[in-house]
Formats: sequence, structure tokens, C-alpha cells
Amino acid sequence: MDDIEKLLKGTVEELDRLLNAKNVLGAPIERDGATVIPLVSFGFGFGAGGSAGTGTSGGSSGTGAGGGVKPVGAIIIDDHGARVEEVRGAVTTIADMVAETAAKAMARRRAASTASDDAS
Repeated sequence: MDDIEKLLKGTVEELDRLLNAKNVLGAPIERDGATVIPLVSFGFGFGAGGSAGTGTSGGSSGTGAGGGVKPVGAIIIDDHGARVEEVRGAVTTIADMVAETAAKAMARRRAASTASDDAS
């Protein structure tokens, strides 16, 4: 049973390392006065089992885990305040999501800057 407990403890420790706010809220990206914080959703599952065995058959144990991460949006903080932008369409990587969202934020910033210059 000690082997099963060690395997389960190791699995839980690894999940604890992976499942934290830093992995749901990505590192902030700052550019042109705007900050973009990526948001992701993730799911996971794990299991463990074993047998003490009898006689010469010994025992066996094992664990398994799996999961996935999906970009869902970003928090954008700029001159207009803070807002959440969701990911639309088929974005396959966090980098794509961040680039797309950052581009939208920069375009809005340029549009707002141009509008305020025109009003002057």
C-alpha cells in the first residue's frame, strides 16, 4: 500500500503545482499603454489503484492523469478602463489568442487617439 500512497501523493502534488491562479491568469503583457492578461479554462482527471497481492504474486499499483487547456479570453486594461474580451472563433493556442486580443486593444487605442486628435 505504501507504493499506492506514494504514487497518489505524487499525482496530487503535481496537480497542485499545475492548478493555480498563475495558470488560469497568464502573465500580463504590456504594450502601448495597455495591459492584456490572458484567461484560460482547463480540466483534468486522475485516478490511482493497486493491489497488495498474495504469496509470490507480489503487488502492483499505478496512477494516471490527463487534462487540457483552452484559451477563453483576456482582461484588457487601457485608457478606457478594464474589460473582458472573449475568444471568438477557432483559436488553437494561447499565443494566437493573446496576439488577436492585443491587436484588438491596440486598434481601439489607435482609433480613440485618432478621434481625440480630430476633435482637438
